[in-house]
Amino acid sequence: MENRSLRRRAALIVTSAALVAATAFSGSALASTQSDTPSTPVPISTPDGLLMSYVVNVRAANHGQMNLAERAVRDAGGTVVQSWSQIGVIVAHSSRAAFRNDVVHLAKGHAVESAGATRTVAVSEGTPSLGGSPRKGASPGTTKKHAGLADELQDATLALDPREVDQWDMAQIKADQAHAVTDGSRHVLVGVLDSGIESSHPDLAPNFDTADSVSCVDAGHPDLNPASYQPTTSGHGTHVAGTIAAARNGLGIVGVAPNVRIASVKVVNDAGFIYPEYAVCGFMWAGLKHMDVTNNSYFVDPFMYYCEDQPDQAAAKEAVRRAVLWSEKEGVVSAAAAGNSNADLANKTTDGTSPDDQPPSSLVSRTINNGCHDIPTELPGVVTVASTDQAVAKSSFSNFGDGVIDVAAPGSRILSTWPEPLGYATISGTSMASPHVAGVLALLKSAHPKATPAQLVRMLRAEADDNACPALADLRCTGSTRDNSFFGEGIADALDAVG
Repeated sequence: MENRSLRRRAALIVTSAALVAATAFSGSALASTQSDTPSTPVPISTPDGLLMSYVVNVRAANHGQMNLAERAVRDAGGTVVQSWSQIGVIVAHSSRAAFRNDVVHLAKGHAVESAGATRTVAVSEGTPSLGGSPRKGASPGTTKKHAGLADELQDATLALDPREVDQWDMAQIKADQAHAVTDGSRHVLVGVLDSGIESSHPDLAPNFDTADSVSCVDAGHPDLNPASYQPTTSGHGTHVAGTIAAARNGLGIVGVAPNVRIASVKVVNDAGFIYPEYAVCGFMWAGLKHMDVTNNSYFVDPFMYYCEDQPDQAAAKEAVRRAVLWSEKEGVVSAAAAGNSNADLANKTTDGTSPDDQPPSSLVSRTINNGCHDIPTELPGVVTVASTDQAVAKSSFSNFGDGVIDVAAPGSRILSTWPEPLGYATISGTSMASPHVAGVLALLKSAHPKATPAQLVRMLRAEADDNACPALADLRCTGSTRDNSFFGEGIADALDAVG
């Protein structure tokens, strides 16, 4: 099966080169401008005997409420796969048709706020072996700010790597000039939430952080086996990782921040799907490991847009929202791809691609509204990144939206790392734009190690280079030169990040 979710964030390869805390939650914090037109219902069938996956959102992330909710899961005929006690989210499996309704009613004291199925098909990976009990919060123990490493930013003193001359994208965001100042700090860790990273790639191995890598595709349950977070069916994550932090080592290319560390957080299964429980696991892991930045070049399946007036979709979106918010509180700033549908995210009307885990022949166009969101890119706190081409114009495929796009970055025909035997490949998509911004955020964090995620976002937006709407009138581009629907605050600027 093709990588459906990633296909909407990254286009086909066009060329290649054979080079070697207790918190209460009450409802969604998404302040939508939902229209009066309701979205088309997409009921998820959960017949008896079909093993389905659910998220259960607890009203308050405290010990008592979590215990009540977990008991309700079991009493309703479900299995607790993962309890994220920090945010009050439980991932559960059940083959009972009535589970979704029963788990809410069985939670004494109304402990459960919402519950929803996370996919429209049966769980293909089965229920993980939990060793008798779920991992509470999946805390891996203390980690790493790598206190023994030098505090200084690494000076860029090496000669150009061979393919830097082909990296027009680095010149557009002034990363080549930034590297004359610094290549970034070894204290900074970027989590690549994607399809896995080929850790042995010679341009990635120097910066790969094994200790902080994980796979989340075992039903949303963290898997620490090193083989689990390597790429299997997709080189997408390896390409993204190279844009962020390919090493300055005399080989191939150089990333935006070639001295920072990268960790693989695998959230894409072998069929190319990123289900809500995978994304929740990924953001929670980033927070638990105190990562500084995450890149998210995907949308969460099976819906391109999650609508607040649809119970299953609303529950799944709320679970992911909580995970993103918690990771931000733990110091993580996240960048995400805006999407490749050439769609106006500020004025949504229809969606003909969801649910994408069903055969294409069964899909119909559904009505959506502005209470429907592409997640994670439209979640609060996440930097939404549009794509530019070499002419500094909006890439033809890039989504846009007044008040939605934060910044833009190169995404058309981007050269980066790829699993062997190719070694390197050129791909287009907002998937390629987002890691440029993740790299700039890593440079910002290197230069301002005490900055909070919100402060980093403000700096990123303030330092972006203004980019006006096209000279030839394009009515889709609205706003001013300083902030418009195509480019947001402008093109991300790596030089200003380290200046």
